[in-house]
Amino acid sequence: MDKGTSLPVSLTQLRGIVAILQWWAFNVLVIIMNKWIFQKLDFKFPLTVSTVHFICSTIGAYTVIKVLKLKPLIEVNPQDRWRRILPMSFVFCVNIVLGNVSLRYIPVSFMQTIKSFTPATTVALQWLVWKKSFDRRVWLSLIPIVGGIVLTSVTELSFNMAGFLAAFFGCVVTSTKTILAESLLHGYNFDSINTVYYMAPYATMILALPALLIEGPGVAMWFAEHEFIFGPVLIILLSGVSAFCLNFSIFYVIHATTAVTFNVAGNMKVAVAIVISWIIFQNPISFMNAVGCSVTLIGCTFYGYVRHKLTQQASIKASADSLESMQLLPIVNEEKADRL
Repeated sequence: MDKGTSLPVSLTQLRGIVAILQWWAFNVLVIIMNKWIFQKLDFKFPLTVSTVHFICSTIGAYTVIKVLKLKPLIEVNPQDRWRRILPMSFVFCVNIVLGNVSLRYIPVSFMQTIKSFTPATTVALQWLVWKKSFDRRVWLSLIPIVGGIVLTSVTELSFNMAGFLAAFFGCVVTSTKTILAESLLHGYNFDSINTVYYMAPYATMILALPALLIEGPGVAMWFAEHEFIFGPVLIILLSGVSAFCLNFSIFYVIHATTAVTFNVAGNMKVAVAIVISWIIFQNPISFMNAVGCSVTLIGCTFYGYVRHKLTQQASIKASADSLESMQLLPIVNEEKADRL
């Protein structure tokens, strides 16, 4: 192994740990700040908060790619920007808005648990709409996820139907975004930064007018009611900056860890966010509610493990089939020569 091109194992592991920790930090920071904005600052305008996030992400992605040149720009055909990027931007926009709406009404712990339902909605949509078949082990791995979500919802002490529906449909939209990305973005190997670079400006245009019409008067009244607004406005802007940094951290952690580590770290990230949010906001959590949340996170980890194993098996089978066909090729050629 070339020492000039490879990192020592210890340094590689350290880079992975640092990547995971900064991913957790930005994820928790965004969630806590958004909840703080809605609950502590009494700024109950999720569309406006989402618009601020998109504006900050637009500026951030442009700075990283065009100014600092930390990432190369992936060129996109102008026609594809309207046919592919715009529809994905709309779904991207709805996904962020639903997440902020759910935070407006329900505790972070409940919202994060509901978001863990995404693997189930993804499989269900692919099966119902795209007629894709799945291994029996995939369906079995969804049982603890669904069971944990049901137990958590039934025992949630701060249950709110609007927040629950926003979080649930957020899962559906996230699944739709994942599935559509496979077809709409086919041929473009986007990373998280280029994704934000192309989608955030469209999302801003899509959301800015509805936010102004629906929440504009309320935002103006909120400003009029607060004599000192520098601090609250700074927090809202910092939440937008943190949202962009979260996308950058996702790019970093994907390249610094394996698929299995990324899956496990993602579920642990949810647990970290729940614990820290409970310490800050002190929302009541019953014992059975905590059990339901734990079952859901364990189910998500098991689901990720099953999908990873099935992908490995499919890759090994494909390699074996390819090797077998290469071995048979000389025999086929000899048979053709004999015929001639």
